[in-house]
Amino acid sequence: MIDGKHTFLKFSTRTSLFLHLGLHFNICYYPYSKWGQDIFKNCIEDEDINVIILTGSGKKAFIAGADIKIMEKLDSKSAHDFGLLGQELTNIIENSTKPIIALVNGFALGGGCEISLACHIRLASDNAMFGQPEVKLGLIPGWGGTQRLPRIVGKGLATELIITGKIIDSNEAYRIGLVNKILKKNNLIEESF
Repeated sequence: MIDGKHTFLKFSTRTSLFLHLGLHFNICYYPYSKWGQDIFKNCIEDEDINVIILTGSGKKAFIAGADIKIMEKLDSKSAHDFGLLGQELTNIIENSTKPIIALVNGFALGGGCEISLACHIRLASDNAMFGQPEVKLGLIPGWGGTQRLPRIVGKGLATELIITGKIIDSNEAYRIGLVNKILKKNNLIEESF
């Protein structure tokens, strides 16, 4: 347990580390971005860890996006800083020398979708939902989604998802190449090995 709200579990040495987020719907909030950067850097540097697996706690959400109530209270400088922290976090994930696997269980929306896009492999539960719905609030994906999504699914599909805020299920995500594989939600961790 880290800071009373987050858990990170090292299941076995020389293999995998599971990062398990423990907030309500695993929402992204300002301190999480800095915390996430530090955790990922430490895991990448840890010689006993070969693979990092990121998943949300429970079965409802991988990361359901940013906490809009907190974001509404940010002034322009704080909002800008939050965006930069998220970009740095996704860059650390994407540029990791160790494979980082997203086990997407439930919602992966907004920043949550962008974090999954930065991972090297994305495995989705059969109840996973992906999207960039922040456009409906007048925001664009600020953590690299406008760059990574087109590289993964192609410019046309990425543009559609980004400008409409459409949310897609795991079957559609698999069809367009957003996820590598769909697994049963009740056996997500077991089937990922």
